[in-house]
Amino acid sequence: MYRRRFLREAGAVGSAAAAVGLAGCAGVDGKPDPDVGMLAAAYQPREITVSVGATVVWENTSARAHTVTATEGGVPDGAEFFASGGFDDYESALSAWQSDFGGILESGDRFEHTFTVPGAYEYVCIPHREGGMYGTVVVEE
Repeated sequence: MYRRRFLREAGAVGSAAAAVGLAGCAGVDGKPDPDVGMLAAAYQPREITVSVGATVVWENTSARAHTVTATEGGVPDGAEFFASGGFDDYESALSAWQSDFGGILESGDRFEHTFTVPGAYEYVCIPHREGGMYGTVVVEE
């Protein structure tokens, strides 16, 4: 078990009553609901359309570890690469995952990115890419 997951779950016991009181108001623990959830082997929804300047929030809603990583060549020209873990390119993110689970999002973890250039952004969960865990953010003017 990863240390962050253990600490989060240990703390969740004491805060369960507080979370129940907030349920339905602003998402769990007072956070707004995520735009994209991560299931066991899929992003939900698989495609999302937003306006330029929007911030998309992903949340790992499963018990499996995931990443959010723009694919190589998957961002429009002039757009910023994005990846959980803050990597500058796909190869760096892949290497970090393979060596030490870099960019890991455990259950309940969130990642967000603000999109400033219109176009289609393709992304993948590195550990589940062979299983087809891909997604797309379409950014419109």
